[in-house]
Amino acid sequence: MGVLTLMKGLPLAYNKDMQEEKELLFEAIDTVTFCLEILPAMLNDMDVMEAVMLTASQKGYLNATDCADYLVEKGIPFRDAYQITGNILKECEEQNLTLENFPLEMYKKHSDAFDETIYKKVDLKECVIRRNVAGGPAPERVKEHIEAVKTKLEDYQIIS
Repeated sequence: MGVLTLMKGLPLAYNKDMQEEKELLFEAIDTVTFCLEILPAMLNDMDVMEAVMLTASQKGYLNATDCADYLVEKGIPFRDAYQITGNILKECEEQNLTLENFPLEMYKKHSDAFDETIYKKVDLKECVIRRNVAGGPAPERVKEHIEAVKTKLEDYQIIS
């Protein structure tokens, strides 16, 4: 960020201040190089604990947008859906609930548009699967990205 701040204030032609950015650039290169050197060791020793990750993901209401989208799909304007979802989240916080275990009768208290299908819409695994866009977390997209990275690495091996 410091480099951008320094460079944006310079005139169009050469300026001695351009020498100041080199120190910042070299420092950034050193940091990235160090990170890349330790990354393989970290990844080799890393244990992925899916159950722990799922539990952690349930604590942040990552599926709140999906709840609002559900209401929009039912014909409710987004502004209202956003407000309804916000009120539901306040209740969830007060009662230590998640959107996945919030009782249907409590959903209906906020809007008649809710029915049993809300639970599929706010299911975290389903939320991930629905994000099936380039760069998204859907399993197919992640596999595609892994294959693309492997191909780039193979190309890099050939070049170097």
